[in-house]
Amino acid sequence: MAFKGPDLYPRVSLRPVAGGEAGAPPGLEVPSEEVPPSTVRVIAYGPDGFDEEVISSPADVRRFLERWTVTWIDVDGVSDPHTIVALGELFGLHLLALEDVVHTHQRPKVEEYGDHDFVVLRQANLEEGLGIEQMSMFFGEGFVLTFQERPGDCLDPLRLRIREGRGQICDRGADYLAYAVVDTMVDSFFPVVERYADRLEALEDRVLERPDRRVLTETRDLRHDLLELRRTIHPMRDLVASLRREDHVHIGPETRLYLRDCEDHAARLTELIETYRDMSAGLMDIYLSAAGHRMNQVAQVLTVLGAVLLPMSLVTGLYGMNFDREAPWPMRELEWIHSYPLSLTLMVGLTLGLLALFWKKGWLGPR
Repeated sequence: MAFKGPDLYPRVSLRPVAGGEAGAPPGLEVPSEEVPPSTVRVIAYGPDGFDEEVISSPADVRRFLERWTVTWIDVDGVSDPHTIVALGELFGLHLLALEDVVHTHQRPKVEEYGDHDFVVLRQANLEEGLGIEQMSMFFGEGFVLTFQERPGDCLDPLRLRIREGRGQICDRGADYLAYAVVDTMVDSFFPVVERYADRLEALEDRVLERPDRRVLTETRDLRHDLLELRRTIHPMRDLVASLRREDHVHIGPETRLYLRDCEDHAARLTELIETYRDMSAGLMDIYLSAAGHRMNQVAQVLTVLGAVLLPMSLVTGLYGMNFDREAPWPMRELEWIHSYPLSLTLMVGLTLGLLALFWKKGWLGPR
């Protein structure tokens, strides 16, 4: 591969300003304090084998480019501008693309820059809630260069395929490796989406059994995460469709066939997320219905209890009135020896009669 160098590519400027400052010229931020250097891992391979090494200087990449068919340079950490600048000079990367590497809030996209392409991808993790990280990728003739915010990604199965020589990746060019990276990143969202599907099922059971405010809060948080996933997956689907276009010069016709399958995966993810968002909205409706039904049950119990106590109150109130015994219409039963058992029997009988009537009408549950 004919790599770039300082004589062929203007030096990338380092400027001591905050990234994204309004009105600032394009450039990379110089941190005010010392930051740990980025870790640069190189995996170079071809039909005859592979070589893997963690290098200390970006200049060491040259010997891999000159020897191997495809060279994959993976950089962990984007806070070291000197490493990014050195790699930018080596491959002739555009200044605006390098700035997007450092400012890790970019929307998934693909941009063409002459002899190389720039792709912004997103990956998700559920270590402490939903976390979305940016991965930036450059690829061109014989090389793929990736930048990650921090160590740890979903590309270990891809690295293992290269080490073991499985599949056809070692017989293909850099465009196939770029496709494999994109495909792996897209497929990594399936386990994340499945986790949210399991959470939805668990929340649905809780809503039906014991609806409380915690369920409502968790459902709201879940809807927010699904919306964040949709904002990530939808532009990644457009990104894959852009790479698959026939006028894209850096992707071979055979690789476009694989990108079509990758686009199908992204479309399926989009549909799943939309389905789960609709389910979460329905879950909130179920919660409101269950809460209303529970309130109706409480009101029904209180109503029945009040109706049962009403005849007792009537009897005790009637015989608790102090009427004059010498009146023309006296309460003779008060002087009867069996008046107390009679009043108890009357109250119990009226209560049992009301309960029987409620049961017959189905107000106390199924008959």
